[in-house]
Parts: sequence; C-alpha cells; structure tokens
Amino acid sequence: MLSDLRACERGSYSQHGEDGVLERIFECIGTTNRRFVEFGAWDGVFLSNTAHLRLNEGWTGLLMEGNPEKANELVTHAFVTAENVESLFARAAVPEVFDLLSIDIDGNEYWVWRAIENYRPRVVVIEYNVFFGNEVSKTMPYDPGHVWDESYYHGASLAALRKLGREKGYTLVHTESYAPNAFFVLDSEIPAELGVIERPIEEVSAWAWEATAEPPIEPGQRWMPV
Repeated sequence: MLSDLRACERGSYSQHGEDGVLERIFECIGTTNRRFVEFGAWDGVFLSNTAHLRLNEGWTGLLMEGNPEKANELVTHAFVTAENVESLFARAAVPEVFDLLSIDIDGNEYWVWRAIENYRPRVVVIEYNVFFGNEVSKTMPYDPGHVWDESYYHGASLAALRKLGREKGYTLVHTESYAPNAFFVLDSEIPAELGVIERPIEEVSAWAWEATAEPPIEPGQRWMPV
C-alpha cells in the first residue's frame, strides 16, 4: 500500500531512503516506459534519486545539472527555468507520459513544476523547504537566475507543493524522514483497489517545525503566499 512507505525507506545512491520508497511506489502502481527525468542531477550518481533505477533496474532517461563542472557524458548541462523546461524536454525527446520526475534545484522548484503542462510524469519527487509549519503555503518569488547560496532562502513549503500537486491531479503520499523530499503520485495512476489516498499533511510530513517559525533571510529576500 502507499500508506506504509516509511518502512520502505532505503538508500543505495539517494540522499537517504528515496531509493526504497520509489521502488515500493512502482511496485504498487507498476511501470510503463521506465523513463525518468532528473534535475539537478549533480553527476548522475551522488545523492541521485534515479541512479538505482538506471544502474540496477534498466531505466533510462534525461539527467540535467546547472553546474557546468558536473556535466559529463551522462549528465547534460542545463540551467532549468520555468521558461525553458518544456523545450529542454522536447529537445531530449522526453515522452509526454513517463514514469518519474525528480526536481531538486534549490530554489524554483514550485515555479518549474507549475510550468510543466504538456508532460505527465506518473510520479514526482520534489525538494521542499522544511522551515515552515505544515499548513503554511508559500514560496520564494520566481527568479529565473536564482542560484542557491546555501542559506535558508530557497524553495517552497510542503503545503505549497501539495496545493500545486492537487491542482495538477497528484496526491502527496510521502515525505522522506531525513531529507526534504516529497513524493507525489498522479491520481489516475493509482490502482482502483488502493484508492486516492489523501491523508492530513501532518500525517505525511516527517518534519514538525512550529508554524510560526520563519527561516532567517537577508534584506531584499522575501516569501510569497501561493
């Protein structure tokens, strides 16, 4: 079932337990073309959410990374934005429906996922900013040139991504216990016998920061409700 994913957390290449969670999700919903897209993918192996599937399960796909020093024969150098994400997919012949999308760009995750309209990944893994209460729906304003400075100023809250996911027809099924990754499954891909699982966000979230807590930010930085 998709409600027992905490026990499935296991990492081979991923930051923590993402490899095992993805394996379990696809046991539940099956696979189609075993295609993935991952960005930022770093070198395609270190802390990758797709390396286990590619190296051990025969999956193929598109890896993109904004840092040119990490690009190699496996990983394409591409600075992904809301404006270019779909053209990058088209250039790489990404199918309109594919099994897995992994987004970790330390900033514009909300805006880039929102901009993907003509492609339907069956499962989405996306990083979120944990320093909000579970019900606070906000994100950093869109900045196409944003590069993470290793501060608290990045990304969107889990509530914001869950709201966006619902608008796109996805259900939030899990958050990883030790890393800020959220897992969404396309409602139409959840088998009828499982049903669409819409649990309260506090049951899905592994992080319990106070709702009033605000990440420290510098002058000129701000958050916006969505």
